[in-house]
Amino acid sequence: MFAAERRQLILEMVRANGAVSLRELARVVQTSEVTVRRDVRALEAEGLLDRRHGGAVLPGGFTRESGFPQKSHLATAEKTAIADLAANFVEEGEAIVVGAGTTTQELARRLARIPGLTVVTNSLLVAQALAHANRVEVVMTGGTLRGSNYALVGSGAEQSLQGLRVSRAFLSGSGLTAERGLSTSNMLSASVDRALVQAAAEVVVLADHTKLGTDTMFQTVPTDVITRLVTDEPPAHDDRAGTELQALADQGVQIAVAGASGNSGGESVPPRGPRRDVALPGPRRGQPGSGLRTAAVLDSSGVERERARVADLRRR
Repeated sequence: MFAAERRQLILEMVRANGAVSLRELARVVQTSEVTVRRDVRALEAEGLLDRRHGGAVLPGGFTRESGFPQKSHLATAEKTAIADLAANFVEEGEAIVVGAGTTTQELARRLARIPGLTVVTNSLLVAQALAHANRVEVVMTGGTLRGSNYALVGSGAEQSLQGLRVSRAFLSGSGLTAERGLSTSNMLSASVDRALVQAAAEVVVLADHTKLGTDTMFQTVPTDVITRLVTDEPPAHDDRAGTELQALADQGVQIAVAGASGNSGGESVPPRGPRRDVALPGPRRGQPGSGLRTAAVLDSSGVERERARVADLRRR
């Protein structure tokens, strides 16, 4: 494929999706990430797109929201790994809320195996994934259907969440920064997500590395409200994603990295053993604050300690 053809295809993908990772672009155009990065630089020089955090976005600062068909094909391996790991933080008999999104849909497919679970959701896709799980009770909010992501939004959805109290909320979004927390491009979706957060004792954010450092219009969860982030391991060259992870950890967010042990194929359940640390990319050499930095990663024993803590709270 000639350079002009590659760049046209890259531009069409970014226009269709709003934001695309270099990894995904390389897969689609069937070339290396080095070549794609060169193409993205050339397109940026022409003012046709912006480079940002290991990928490319539409020019203009804030990214726009993609529809479900586009989102479902982005970072699929990363979403699978994140969902596998996030499911370890849910225990039998628990009551949780799960927001809308393609990553939370992947999580829901794994929750179907956990008996005695009660899942409150505003997502038709999450409910569909759990529809045939005999041991899981699904409670749907009211509201108006938003067709682009198959979610119920509006005052009906928010009112149905009043008075609700669950142990955890699992949410995704369009972007995540240490400065603003989780954000989305749609005002109605943001409002419902805030209502979901208010119903939960803890908030778990599911976000792949392409969303780290991306800022969108409407804040849903401030950083100081996020208990844990479940993400995938950023590529070695993605300094910005690593820096954002470190900034989130510095503000008290627990970081769980799927596939951090180097497993391939999206395997994400941490190995048995003591707690370990994962090195995060820091500033380039010669810049202030360079050097090795770490973010805590919970392994299987950490999950067990978390479950024991929740059980103890229930007995009180």
